[in-house]
Amino acid sequence: MASKRLLIIGTGGHGRSVAEAVLLRNDYVLTGFLDDAAEAAQRLWDWPVWGTTAVLGTYRNQVDAVFVAIGNNALRETLHQRVQAEGLALATVIHPAAAVSHRAAIGQGSAVMAGAVVGTGVELGEGVIVNCGAVVDHDCTVEPFGHLGVNAAMAGGSILGRRAWMQVGAAIAQGAKVAADRVLLPGEVVARA
Repeated sequence: MASKRLLIIGTGGHGRSVAEAVLLRNDYVLTGFLDDAAEAAQRLWDWPVWGTTAVLGTYRNQVDAVFVAIGNNALRETLHQRVQAEGLALATVIHPAAAVSHRAAIGQGSAVMAGAVVGTGVELGEGVIVNCGAVVDHDCTVEPFGHLGVNAAMAGGSILGRRAWMQVGAAIAQGAKVAADRVLLPGEVVARA
């Protein structure tokens, strides 16, 4: 039975998707949410939205871990730093319908969503998002706060740079590298040089 109490930052689409993944597993007990657009007495499903991220430190004794469910890579990185500065642990969420190799390294605070595939020898940095149906093939590296959109694909040995974003259906060829902060358009292909 789950015993770790989880706080999720973000109530948007990614936050709700992460919450559903959490509810399908027994790693954490969902306790509540924070969101910088929160309104007084707001709720998300059966859970309270306690307020904005300004009150993060006040919940230190009520949670065991925090998950930053924000799609914006730079903002997610900033919020990770705030969570760590508050002395709180970062949770990692893997949807039960994801296929993740036992020989993959998953960084803290990462999300691997439904239908995603993470292959052998993969290294996901801190705060990475591997969205629904995305594929990170063998020996790939996703640097911290990288983001694979729905059905994005990385061929073997490719690298997605820090805070880089592959939008829906984008692909990286075997051994190719995408620079930090680059945004790939939907369906864009990065060929090996």
